[in-house]
Amino acid sequence: MRGLHKLTFLLILIGGLNWGLELFGLALGSWGLPEMLVKIVYALVALSAIYEIFAHKSMCKSCEAGQ
Repeated sequence: MRGLHKLTFLLILIGGLNWGLELFGLALGSWGLPEMLVKIVYALVALSAIYEIFAHKSMCKSCEAGQ
């Protein structure tokens, strides 16, 4: 489960960076990638965020310690 936690957190970071790049018109969809690939990445980011909402506190050592 630790690997899944790291993967979902990484995908959330990618999603956040993508939203930041959107401010400058450089988001994932503007790189000339196939539309289906972009949709898959967005779906993975969304699923990762949903997973982290429910699982983060029980898997994060900082959250467990109350920090």
